[in-house]
Amino acid sequence: MKEKLTVIIDYNLGNLFSVKHACDHVGLNTVTSNDIDLIKKADALILPGVGAFGEAMNNIDQLNIRDAIIERTQAGIPLLGVCLGLQLLFDESEEFGHQKGLGLLAGKVKKLPGRSSDGKKFKVPQIAWNSIHATENLWEKSALNSVKDGEYFYFVHSYYVAPENDSEILCTTQYAGMKYCSGVMKNNIIAFQFHPEKSGEKGISIYRNWAEQNDLL
Repeated sequence: MKEKLTVIIDYNLGNLFSVKHACDHVGLNTVTSNDIDLIKKADALILPGVGAFGEAMNNIDQLNIRDAIIERTQAGIPLLGVCLGLQLLFDESEEFGHQKGLGLLAGKVKKLPGRSSDGKKFKVPQIAWNSIHATENLWEKSALNSVKDGEYFYFVHSYYVAPENDSEILCTTQYAGMKYCSGVMKNNIIAFQFHPEKSGEKGISIYRNWAEQNDLL
């Protein structure tokens, strides 16, 4: 049987090495690439990322891979988004004005508040270990099925996603006195605001679960 190929999308802005290392650790057959033909042939996609939303989308458009990412995802192949990769899946971001995203998920990307409603100051970006909490029904059917509710993962971000559809929220996190979406799942798409690959063995287990659930190993 032909070995399945997972393409880690390289749009010249991302945490590619750590993601590749996590994939190698669990036995995923991966290639890091922005080659449009490889993306079109991929059995699964990983969209990583660290940096600015607008720059990321500009790079994706300059590489002419926007349509390939959208088409393959809409065709039903598994897609895993990480950090900025989660945000890029949405309709738009308010970072530096309004920036259009891939539009695979309905909703917007908004800035974390620097103060809570009672006036307490919080650092933005959030660079910290923080806990994730389950939402109804989705957790056990997802790549988080081996993760305990309340486990801590590593976050580095200034913006968060606000999905239009609450049913797509996989997990939530508290920061700056607010609860926000830190993970989503819709059909073949799953994505996280935190970095599983930088969160120790429990994070690596998310890659392993995702690969096993999608028959990629």
